[in-house]
Amino acid sequence: MFERLFKLSEKNTTVSTEVRAGFTTFLAMMYIVPVNASIMSLTGMPFDELITATAVVTIIATILNGIWANTPVAMSVGMGLNAYFTFGLVKGMHIPWQTALGIVMISGLIFLALSFTKFRVWVLESVPVDIRRAISAGIGMFIAFIGLKGMGVIVDNPATLVTLGDFHDPKVLLGVFGFIVAATLFAYRIKGAFILAIIITSIVAWILGLGELPEGIISMPAGIGDIAFHFDIKSALTLSLLPVIMTFLITDMFDTIGTLAGIGMRAGLFKKGSREIQKTLEADAAATVIGASLGTSTTTSFIESAAGVEEGGRTGLTAVITGLLFITTLFFLPLYKAIPDNAIYPILVMVGVLMFSELKNIDFSDGTVAVASFITAVLMPLTYSITIGISAGFVVYLILAVLKREFDKINIGTITLALIGLLAFIFH
Repeated sequence: MFERLFKLSEKNTTVSTEVRAGFTTFLAMMYIVPVNASIMSLTGMPFDELITATAVVTIIATILNGIWANTPVAMSVGMGLNAYFTFGLVKGMHIPWQTALGIVMISGLIFLALSFTKFRVWVLESVPVDIRRAISAGIGMFIAFIGLKGMGVIVDNPATLVTLGDFHDPKVLLGVFGFIVAATLFAYRIKGAFILAIIITSIVAWILGLGELPEGIISMPAGIGDIAFHFDIKSALTLSLLPVIMTFLITDMFDTIGTLAGIGMRAGLFKKGSREIQKTLEADAAATVIGASLGTSTTTSFIESAAGVEEGGRTGLTAVITGLLFITTLFFLPLYKAIPDNAIYPILVMVGVLMFSELKNIDFSDGTVAVASFITAVLMPLTYSITIGISAGFVVYLILAVLKREFDKINIGTITLALIGLLAFIFH
């Protein structure tokens, strides 16, 4: 059965190898369940229901991709856009979380429709690869800034906007400890480094009395009736929110394409024009629609899938195993609820480190690219808005290309994206 469905011999792999790879991917990304729930619950959405929704979305999306696309790529709620959902839209722009879910739903529906067209190719050809890298790096800085602020390492200051926090505060020191643990485990390439860091930091917090002990270990999953199908599309369909919708759409596409490129390079998968890439994009888009329906922000492919690929995973069976293992996370609610915030926020900083590393691939010898990339990346954390960063980057890139008469860098795509970007400033 497995051979017929996943073509194991054709991919030069075995069931045992795929199972081991799926377990490895699960360990690498299971942190997303408590982390996403902690982030999105700050919007007023119930934490218990977000745990269930995140786990269910991960299960459905990952198994869907495994069967539909037959690729070893796991999917879940994307880091970066979940932070933007919470801190940029709900807290920053004071948009109700129902409207924010409507924005995610619209972007997902557009992505799903466009996944069956040549639009993906058009976007890839329109947006310079270096700007795409700058977007990833900027989101990394945005997430890290949120993590450092949440830890108390960075605090408000009326004179300088931000300054160093109080390192006499035990909770701040706990966050620093959590970061050092996560960074050390990551540096040693320990499997499941992030979830291990959360566990170790939580145990230290419980021992030192910096967090409440869990009331239990296992419980039945919480229902999701208060968040499922509560998206508000009508309120999201305004001209002022068009740049935000485009931000979610473009970022999701770039995340997925970048992830597939990274995984493909490691394992020799996804050759140019491969049908597997197209079907993975289709599954990713469908997953975002499912996620918005169940009450989570944008779902995307996870780069942690590379951990499973390095273990030998080559087919969708790896993803199916990963998805099935996530069923276990539905029953650990008491443990998740007892995790201190400062065991979670250091993981945001580490995810920021991973995304920020894209800067090394940008060609800063090109003046137009250098300035546009810098503006894109820097404005995201400084304005607390991924939309502003992306919009400014497109606008600056187009202006500089015109002024330098670099008309080979200009096409209908760059013009269109720059015009949409202008809306972000007009309606800000």
